[in-house]
Amino acid sequence: MSKKIFWIIGIIAVCIIGIIVLTDAKQEAVAIDFAGQPFIGEESAPVEIIEFGDYKCPHCGEFNSTLLPMINEQFVETGKAKFYFMNYSFIAPDSTTSAQFAETVYKELGNEKFWEFHHLLFANQTTESGQANLMTEEFLQAVLAEVATAEEVEKVNLAFSESAGKEAWQTDMNIANNLGVASTPTIYIGGKEFTGATMDDFAKMVEEATDGQ
Repeated sequence: MSKKIFWIIGIIAVCIIGIIVLTDAKQEAVAIDFAGQPFIGEESAPVEIIEFGDYKCPHCGEFNSTLLPMINEQFVETGKAKFYFMNYSFIAPDSTTSAQFAETVYKELGNEKFWEFHHLLFANQTTESGQANLMTEEFLQAVLAEVATAEEVEKVNLAFSESAGKEAWQTDMNIANNLGVASTPTIYIGGKEFTGATMDDFAKMVEEATDGQ
């Protein structure tokens, strides 16, 4: 896949029409609290990459299926960076439902199971006919059942009924709001918002973040 087709026409676009304000290229890095957040990669990796996403956002689904594998191969598996997902749920009520359910999966079943569920949830955003799936509790339970045992699903269901994922979701929302996140996917690298257009831009920003350590 050509590096130059990275992030063109809507990959980092808003899921709703709005005004995008690009930050200055010389923006100062902001401090972000990563405590208790799900991530892939080595904990010792020097650079943090964050996706702020919404499970209902089709561009986030596209990012997860086409671009995250490239980021994983070039930066995560090489030990240059670790990748975090944080929720910015704004599209529909079931954006919040799915986010809090996913946070419950992470809390109850751990990081590895969270990522299995995370990827599968994005893969099931739509039906075979292309209609958006309504992410009800029953739907989320069915998706989880594809990667978890019946006992694990029941454990998550019970915790979810007790709002186990709400606090973690609210933490993500607070971080996103404090940063001024207004669209999904929004990507931060080393505490700075990525506003580039190509994989070369992405790689350069990872290198700059590494040099700034």
